[in-house]
Amino acid sequence: MVYGLSTKMISVEKIAELNGHGNPIFTVELSQKPGILFTGGNDKGLVEWSLKNYSFIKVMFPVPASVYAIHCPVGYPFLFAGLRDGTAQVFDFIKQQLLPALKNHQKPVFDIKSVNHKKELLIASEDGTVSVVSLETLELLHTIKVSADTVRCIAISPDEKTVAFGLRDNQVKIYDLEDYSLIKTLTGHTMSVFSLQYAPSGDYLISGGRDAQLKIWNIRSLGSLQTIPAHLFAINCIAFHPSLPYFATASMDKTIKIWGADDFKLCKTISREKGYASHQLSVNKLAWNGNQLISVSDDKRVIVWEIQFDR
Repeated sequence: MVYGLSTKMISVEKIAELNGHGNPIFTVELSQKPGILFTGGNDKGLVEWSLKNYSFIKVMFPVPASVYAIHCPVGYPFLFAGLRDGTAQVFDFIKQQLLPALKNHQKPVFDIKSVNHKKELLIASEDGTVSVVSLETLELLHTIKVSADTVRCIAISPDEKTVAFGLRDNQVKIYDLEDYSLIKTLTGHTMSVFSLQYAPSGDYLISGGRDAQLKIWNIRSLGSLQTIPAHLFAINCIAFHPSLPYFATASMDKTIKIWGADDFKLCKTISREKGYASHQLSVNKLAWNGNQLISVSDDKRVIVWEIQFDR
């Protein structure tokens, strides 16, 4: 398979810009409630926005340190925020208040994901471990010692049978979700792995690194399928479209790129150089809201893009 440009037609329109953060924004997450967005970064609070009228709603709660991860598990009235100080803040939507913070780590929390069928929460930290927490009791169930170095990102397979961890030591480790035993260590990146996503089909895993490479891994053989020189600098985020065969990447090189999920060809580059009123600094995280792509950046801005796909 040859890396190249796609013949698929995609049009992009910037439809909103949400301003208010005073410092870089590191993460963005859709709420369980439609039309609500949460962002966090190097600010003093976690912010709630409306996607119905593209406006600021409120600061959900103050935070004592930078927010690196936000997670809203389906079926639970919680918002979890992973902080630089190693805690995971817990907001209860029903009680409309913060619950006692989860203090399972002493070093920064970089990612939080949930395993629905096990009713468990996974929290990844710079300390090289992933804590497993009950979503029902919020108690620590288990700690997985993944690496001697940082665990940067988590991806859970669509069938919830395996979980992948991206590490600062350039590796990707695949674990069995039933007993959290190590299945395979994937090597190939030359720098830290910053982002991981399983394809919605479950056929492959994509990893993105500080080396600016995308690597496609076969799920069955757990071997490398393809390497794409995708960006100029670190790839901070990979996000699959919720229903169409596309995925988007965000990079420290200030660009957002949209790719075919079936042919891995580049379909569109969103950047100032391409004529878009896009980000001026590193793009740190992406979230899809239907055909809207939401991006956050070191430039303190949240941008909402309307993506039209010619099918």
